[in-house]
Amino acid sequence: MVEAPRMALKDLPQDYYRHLLQMEGLILQHLDLDLYHLIKLRASQINGCAYCLAMHTDEALKHGETPERIVCLDAWEESPLYSDRERAALAWTEEVTLIADSGASKEAFEALKPHFTDDQIPWLTFAAIQINSWNRIAISTRAQYHRAAAPAASTTEKTPEPA
Repeated sequence: MVEAPRMALKDLPQDYYRHLLQMEGLILQHLDLDLYHLIKLRASQINGCAYCLAMHTDEALKHGETPERIVCLDAWEESPLYSDRERAALAWTEEVTLIADSGASKEAFEALKPHFTDDQIPWLTFAAIQINSWNRIAISTRAQYHRAAAPAASTTEKTPEPA
C-alpha cells in the first residue's frame, strides 16, 4: 500500500529548493544530459525512489534515451548497450550511492580517469550526490509522481529537471 504524501514538494522551503535546482543547472554545464539521466536513474533504482524513477524515465525518453537501455540499466555491467565511459560513471554512481558499503573505492575512482577529465570527475560526484539528495527528499516526504502534472520537456532543448 502506498503511503499518503507527508508533505508536498511545493511546500519545501523555497530557498532550499531553488538552490537544488541551481545545482542541477551547474551540473549540466559540465556533464552531458544523457549521462546525467543514466546517473539519476541508476541511483534512484538503488535507493528505491519510485518518484524519481518515474520522473527520470519520462525525461530520459523525451530526450531520446531508448527504452531498452532504461530497462537494462539495472544490469548495466552485463549489458552491451552501455559504453565504457557510461560504465565507469555508473560504477562511480553506485559507489557514491552505497558509500557506507563501498567507501567510494579507489578502483571505481581510478576507472573514471580514462574516460573523464580531472575537471569532469568532481561533477560526476556532484551528480551522484545531487540525485541521492533528491531521492531522500522524495522518499522521506512520500512524494508521488503524476505524469500529467509534470512539466512537458522540449525534445530540442535539454533542461535540468528537479529530483
